[in-house]
Amino acid sequence: MASPDYPSSELEAGQISLPELGKMFKMQTDEKTGFLKKMFSAGAPVIAIAFAELLIFSGRIKEAAITYTLILIILSLSIMVSKKMEIRKVHQALILLPILRMVNISMPIFFESNLYSFVFIYVPMTIPATIISIHQKIPGERKVDLLRKMWIYLPVSVLAGLIFAEAEYLLIQTSPLIPDLSPINLLELAIIMIFVVGLIEEFIFRGIVQTRLEEFLGPVGGILLASLLFGIMHSSYGTPYEMAYTFLAGGALGYLFYRTKSFSLVVMIHGFINIFLFGLIPHLGPGLGLI
Repeated sequence: MASPDYPSSELEAGQISLPELGKMFKMQTDEKTGFLKKMFSAGAPVIAIAFAELLIFSGRIKEAAITYTLILIILSLSIMVSKKMEIRKVHQALILLPILRMVNISMPIFFESNLYSFVFIYVPMTIPATIISIHQKIPGERKVDLLRKMWIYLPVSVLAGLIFAEAEYLLIQTSPLIPDLSPINLLELAIIMIFVVGLIEEFIFRGIVQTRLEEFLGPVGGILLASLLFGIMHSSYGTPYEMAYTFLAGGALGYLFYRTKSFSLVVMIHGFINIFLFGLIPHLGPGLGLI
């Protein structure tokens, strides 16, 4: 029986010789092997990161730190010795996640309000993220286009941020990071959540990790894997519902970034989610006290 990829009439007519047919089957086999190697190259670090996050979820911080140290070493070696540039770039992007987590679990908090701890966790991440971004293609929009669309981006970001934050608040019942809703406290919260947390997390997860995984595995695989990583790295909240929710929220942001190529839009949405989640909703209540 002839292969379904090659019509039997062509084989019977002698249009495809046996050597050519062998080459075609070899090409198909090589393609499948190459795809499996890609899945392993991207999947193995993701599984290792998921395992480390499971340790954090179960409260085994010391074991998680050891696991992340091993992941850092292995990814660093892969970046140095791998012959394929695309694999090196994928591991170069993924290495930001263990660095972020190691900074997170090892950074002392110097202030009573843990709002400032975000500064000490995320600001140092600008150094490795910037260095790695030099070797990565990060989509973006021109400043002229950004200014022209800001009148749309701002209300969309506020509305989307409120919707996402209301849903997330039902899951984790966050405490406020500011003592009251004075203009100074709100301004401080907004600056940290948009220009520190939102900017750096989106730069890492959407700008670098998702973009690289999209080029490596295609848009669907890239968005799903980046969103999965975004979700499991919320394990420190201690609830699987939060991880599932942030996976879905990350997928929505990832798809939006893929469709619009607007880094600014996803940063603003992320920032407003945190402003509502850690500021307005805890003080005013669900529905901002209007329900």
